[in-house]
Amino acid sequence: MAIKKQFLKSKPICKVKFTLPKAQAAGAKAVHLVGEFNDWDPDATVMTRLKNGSFTTTLDLAKGSEHQFRYLADAGQWINEENADGFVPGNIGQEQNCVLSL
Repeated sequence: MAIKKQFLKSKPICKVKFTLPKAQAAGAKAVHLVGEFNDWDPDATVMTRLKNGSFTTTLDLAKGSEHQFRYLADAGQWINEENADGFVPGNIGQEQNCVLSL
């Protein structure tokens, strides 16, 4: 899994590219990026499936912000980003949310 951050010099934003590799997607047909930046709406940010079977999307987020997020595969399987900047307890059971710091 990977997160790539590109801080823009001309604007107070960071372009963040999220990538979920094929191995982590486990044959999913659809993956959504769900987090505080889209009010945890499972339909708001659909990731694009690449030819190699991985999924990707890019968001513009404010510099200096922090966001909790997770990947949702096929509307049922939650997947964490191994390369997140941190982890915090989620609202359900023993689950943890990933943290992105910009």
